[in-house]
Amino acid sequence: MRQHEWWIDPREYARHEARRGRRFAFTDLVPARTALVVIDMVPFFVSDSPYCRGIVPNISRIADTLRAASGTVAWVLPAVGERTPVLDEFHGPETAEMYRTSGGTGPLPERLWPELVIHPGDVLVEKHAASAFFPGRCLLSSLLDERGVDTVLITGTVTNVCCESSARDAATLGFRVIMVADANAAPRDKEHNATLHTIYRSFGDVRSTTDVLDMIQHGR
Repeated sequence: MRQHEWWIDPREYARHEARRGRRFAFTDLVPARTALVVIDMVPFFVSDSPYCRGIVPNISRIADTLRAASGTVAWVLPAVGERTPVLDEFHGPETAEMYRTSGGTGPLPERLWPELVIHPGDVLVEKHAASAFFPGRCLLSSLLDERGVDTVLITGTVTNVCCESSARDAATLGFRVIMVADANAAPRDKEHNATLHTIYRSFGDVRSTTDVLDMIQHGR
């Protein structure tokens, strides 16, 4: 298991501090109005990636802490997608089929990486796009709206594809977005940090697991 060497350019911190007078947009949260969103933690992505396996303990710590504070834990899995000419053209037929079935088949709970534990009251949902918040492709946004959620903690894999897509769309829909830097995983530090830069610059906050746990425990 490995952890990314993540960082935010000090110039980006300074840029926001000059604009809004503080480093982070969201200095606190209400646990009951917060959802941990865990994206694509399925064997296809996790089994061969030391970075993906490395974030499992942090995801579990946040999930346990947020549940205890009356928050929501949402597990988002890839649905078996349609086979389309565009995807075949873009990826090539064999690779397109591999990604189309990456989430596995069978009951949803059995598709999740086995070290992650679903509890009663958790949300479990499929997505039919890279983003878990793209309208018409996933029910997550409406399910979180029903629970009064206004803040989402983005975790999972792959940082620079489905996690970034979800963070961007969540921000567009009006959620307060916090990407948890050491609870997301990508193939390399380079891709991981490029996404963290983009999210922090334009879409939400980037915080560590330790920071997020402290925010939950001190939330009102």
